[in-house]
Amino acid sequence: MTCAAGLTLVAFSVDYAVFRYRVAANRQPFGQITVSSYDAVLQKNGKTQFIFNPPEPQTCVHSLFPHAGFVPCWYLQRHTEPRTDI
Repeated sequence: MTCAAGLTLVAFSVDYAVFRYRVAANRQPFGQITVSSYDAVLQKNGKTQFIFNPPEPQTCVHSLFPHAGFVPCWYLQRHTEPRTDI
């Protein structure tokens, strides 16, 4: 277990260093992906009403892990229709 934790720490550190280099050198550390989110509202009668929001661009970061409060672009490309349960 300590080997896996150490490997994860090294991977995160290298990923963060590459991210900081890309920010400092202005080498496109950020990207944008269009996301179409929707809300699922559970009603009293047991049915679910879906409310679709208009598509909007969302900023992501070109890295393996999340940095600077942004989700990685590889993750956002696979989750372009997030659902919010209300």
